This record gives sequence, C-alpha cells and structure tokens, in this order.
Amino acid sequence: MEVFAAGQATGDEWTWAETAALIVPCIALLGAFLTYALNQRAVRRERRAKTFAEALTAVEEYLEMPYRIRRRSESSSAVRQQLTDEVSSLLARMAFHQAWLQIEATTVAGPYATLVATARAEAGAQMSLAWQQPPITTDSGMNLGIPYPRDRSNAARATCIEVMRQHL
Repeated sequence: MEVFAAGQATGDEWTWAETAALIVPCIALLGAFLTYALNQRAVRRERRAKTFAEALTAVEEYLEMPYRIRRRSESSSAVRQQLTDEVSSLLARMAFHQAWLQIEATTVAGPYATLVATARAEAGAQMSLAWQQPPITTDSGMNLGIPYPRDRSNAARATCIEVMRQHL
C-alpha cells in the first residue's frame, strides 16, 4: 500500500486548484460577455435616441419654415427657389424618418406620422399665408410679434416624445 503526504492527491481526486483553474476563466469570459452585451445595448440605445432626435429636428425645421418665408430678404425667384427647395428637402427628410421608424421602431411610427401630418397641416397653411405677405425690409420687422399657432403640433410632438422615451 502506498503512503501519501498530506495534501497530495491521487490521480482520481479533483482538487480545489483544478476547480479554480476551471471557474476563473469561465467567470472572466462571462464578465467579458456581459460587458460587451451591455455596451452594445448602450450603443443601440444611443443610436436610436439620436435618430429620434433627428426625426424631431426635421419636423421642427418644417414648423419654422413660415418664419423663414416671412423673413425672406427679397422676393426674387432665386430666394423663392431656395426656400421651396428647403421645404422639399424637409419633406423628404420627414418621409425618410417615417420609413425608418416603420422598419426599426414600429411603436414610434404611428405617433411620428401623426406629428408629421399635424405639422404639415399647421405649417403648410402658415407657409401659404407667409408667401402672400411682402418681404420684411427692416430690422424691426424681423420680430413678427405674434407667433404662428402650433398647439396641435406641440401636442402631437409631446405624445411622440413620450412614445420615443418608452421605446428607448
């Protein structure tokens, strides 16, 4: 019969050192995976938040167009063309964001579509009125005094932002 020194293992016994050698790398791999997964989640959330902000910015710029038209420097065809090109560009951006939201964030797509439709109705009518006004020629005229009403657009925007927050 063989005699073993204290703490010496036979080939059939599992030691704590072997257990630790197996568990430590597993814990390290799990930690690395969790860190990676959480970072990716944060990156996706940040990307979505930025895209939502860009979508809202397009609507906000569209709502500002009646002011830009009213404050145009002159009534030349070049100025009219520039402003109408800006309106067309904004409509295209809003359509892009609507499509993106329908693909990537379906819960947000409906409220955003409502916001766009509301903004188009309000600002569209205001733009028509602004084109009928003469260009502003004085510094004091730049302050229009009375803002264009945006109550419906503001309410639709608040609803849309709330849904965006929930989606994030």
